[in-house]
Amino acid sequence: MSATLWLSSGSAWASPVDGGGTTADKLTHGDISMNLLWIVIGAVLVIFMQAGFALVETGFCRAKHAAHVVSTNFMIFGLGFVAYMTVGYSFMFGGYSFANLFGYDKPIGGALIGHGSSVLLWKGGWFLSGHAYDVSVLAFFLYMVAFMDTTATIPTGAMAERWKWNSFVLWGLFCGAIYYPLFGAWTWGGGWLAKLGVSAHMGHGYTDFAGSGVVHAMGGVAALAGALVLGPRIGKYGPDGKPRTLAAHHIPMAMLGTFILLFGWFGFNAASTLAATDNRFAVVAANTAIAAAFGAVAGMFWVQLRSKDHKPDPGMMANGMLAGLVAITAPCAFVQPWAAAVIGVVAGALVVEAVWFFERRGIDDPVGAISVHGINGFWGVLAVGIFADGSYGGDWNATGIKTTGVWGILYGHGGGGQLLAQAMGVATLAIVMFGIAYLFFKVQNALTKGGIRPTAEVELGGVDLPEMGVLAYPEFYGSSPHVEQAGAGNGHSPVPEPVPVGQEHSR
Repeated sequence: MSATLWLSSGSAWASPVDGGGTTADKLTHGDISMNLLWIVIGAVLVIFMQAGFALVETGFCRAKHAAHVVSTNFMIFGLGFVAYMTVGYSFMFGGYSFANLFGYDKPIGGALIGHGSSVLLWKGGWFLSGHAYDVSVLAFFLYMVAFMDTTATIPTGAMAERWKWNSFVLWGLFCGAIYYPLFGAWTWGGGWLAKLGVSAHMGHGYTDFAGSGVVHAMGGVAALAGALVLGPRIGKYGPDGKPRTLAAHHIPMAMLGTFILLFGWFGFNAASTLAATDNRFAVVAANTAIAAAFGAVAGMFWVQLRSKDHKPDPGMMANGMLAGLVAITAPCAFVQPWAAAVIGVVAGALVVEAVWFFERRGIDDPVGAISVHGINGFWGVLAVGIFADGSYGGDWNATGIKTTGVWGILYGHGGGGQLLAQAMGVATLAIVMFGIAYLFFKVQNALTKGGIRPTAEVELGGVDLPEMGVLAYPEFYGSSPHVEQAGAGNGHSPVPEPVPVGQEHSR
């Protein structure tokens, strides 16, 4: 069974803003080559986002854990990649094809579990062998494995500073092999959620242009599950139960990482047209930047308005921008610029409130990953069903509705059904996928000697040396003699080891 998704059989649906994109039946060999190049460039940009995640998460954590945090962000690429290449891609896209766009004209397999409009998993092309050994398939795989990597790395922020390395390794393999491909098969792979437009007449079925739900909310609900199983960091809550600040050790690093993520996000969203011949990528790119800017500004003003000292918080500015980017990822191709601005503003305020909400309920998330990716991933999915203006997306998810694009409820034309399909996606993420992630971490915690969290002694001293065997900043403490020139004489006298920023109350 061929599972057509994302774009219609014509690259750009007829609309004044589409610019008359090249239709599929007019594509030349040169067009297909250009589209393949577009996909590979997009993949490289998304892969580079991992550097942004590494800087953001490491900067927002404390110095005594920095080597561990940055290493989880580094190795998640390799772990998830291996698992996704081996079986994950086949589970997710074994039934995928999209003729006459970039050469991916036939699926590499078929249904593994389910049939028709009720497919749960696909098969075929294991380890990228057989029919998967094809330029179009390999280009698409490279793009998709980068998306998987984003999902896999989100929990590393929420679970930072208190996660055993070997337990993290198992998560990376599980995410790439099972967790991410499962929901991916139901949506982008053409499974039952994508087919709600056909099976239940809910608009075009679950629609998510570049992954507010499939990528970000998936990571967000897993991050929540992991944080619940681990519990808060030592020192996060006082004797009265009120949350305390465990200060970030490197704000400039985190802000630089946010800029890198912004840069890479244009590959995340714009390249999801899967075609440079689809001129809609210009709308996608502009909407992406708009939501990011409005999210950052809204986050800044909202935290000033709501905090006691009424000062801007650099961390909330960064998270406001990231929240705007997450929220626009699903609707970026379907909405007008004014809607992108509204989506960004809501995201910027929502992330601030969500961070405080979880923190006050004993859920410790050092970087705000649950709020940025989970809550605003949900918001982005729902935004499709609210703001989509019908100018793009004809025959999305192979519904056969070729005469009109995706409509949100604000515009009528069956937008209520589309919003319902989006809500079904959110419910599935919040209940089913959260449940799977929570079960994984609970079982892993029960079967791991001593659990998946280091001892209190290790956590208080920093997980870098016990877990990684190295210190991120050896000049701070523990591995280098700190001496100062004596005021008189030729000798040296030792001085106390300097304490890294953010460790004043936790050592």
